[in-house]
Amino acid sequence: MQEAAGVLKEGFLVKRGHIVRNWKVRWFVLLQDKLLYYKIEGGKKEPSPKGRILLDGCTITCPCLEYENRPLLIKLKTKTNTDYFLECCSREERDSWALDITGAIHAGHPVQVQELHRMKNSFKLLENISLHHIVERMCDSSSGIKLTRNLEQGNRYKETFTGSALVDWLISNSFAVSRFEAVTLASMLMEENFIKPVGARSTEATRYSDLSEQFLDDSTALYMFAESSKKNISSKEELQFNISELSGTIVKQGFLVKQGHKRKNWKVRRFVLRADPAFLHYYDPTKEENRPVGGFSLRGCLVSALEDNGVPAGVKGNVQGNLFKIITKNDIHYYIQASSKAERAQWIEAIKPLT
Repeated sequence: MQEAAGVLKEGFLVKRGHIVRNWKVRWFVLLQDKLLYYKIEGGKKEPSPKGRILLDGCTITCPCLEYENRPLLIKLKTKTNTDYFLECCSREERDSWALDITGAIHAGHPVQVQELHRMKNSFKLLENISLHHIVERMCDSSSGIKLTRNLEQGNRYKETFTGSALVDWLISNSFAVSRFEAVTLASMLMEENFIKPVGARSTEATRYSDLSEQFLDDSTALYMFAESSKKNISSKEELQFNISELSGTIVKQGFLVKQGHKRKNWKVRRFVLRADPAFLHYYDPTKEENRPVGGFSLRGCLVSALEDNGVPAGVKGNVQGNLFKIITKNDIHYYIQASSKAERAQWIEAIKPLT
């Protein structure tokens, strides 16, 4: 995940969204006049940035205490009064990022051309309305959106709806007051995997980088509910952890990318290494609750670096570089990716004495 010359700092941070106030992990790259952030898919940084924060005229607040459950925040306010909340994995990382960003802001290199605020930033989802609630209303058998069979380029699709039909439904149910707001809201539903495009027309639109251009207010663009939106949240498996395994001394913590056991997809997790007792837990940094989503005892584990040339055996998705593997005493294999060789070496060196 290396960048071209001129990079002052780079790494994972958790960013709060502007419209939906959710939190997502992004790969941030600090340049002299801007802060770029990228999506990570399959353990790889996407080639084009998801967005940018212009630093000319920015003010920085650190520590930022506006979120009780997120004590490691940095707040940036731009010239256009846009607030960015960025969460780090530790106080040391937070202070390091804050120092480097402050240095870039005051480096004497003002941006000559300011980007205009996009109109979509002015739209805010009502605080008492959640995307889950909208989807529940959409699925209502009597007042929800009507699902129909549609034909596109010789292919027949069941239980679909058109882009324009969803825009009409959002407005008629008072979730939006204009077609622009409804398109923005529909784009968020798609980005959060509540709905998905089907057919060539709507799928092609997702190639656009701008969120507001990915959903089509069009009677020929087809969409359907994603499987994830049909799942009952309360049916998720609850993981229970013994209090004793979370009581050890924290030796190291940071963001790493981990391969899943079932779907084999790669996700950023905040890893916490503890001693006495020796455990490695990982957390979903997008969630506010400070409880692990997984973890294991390090007693009897084997940890080793993987080859950087090619995709190692057991690794899915063409992910390569800075990988290491932990094998538990129960022969469960964990594949983990660091952001650099140096970071990988630091984690391995920290884990080995605890095995």
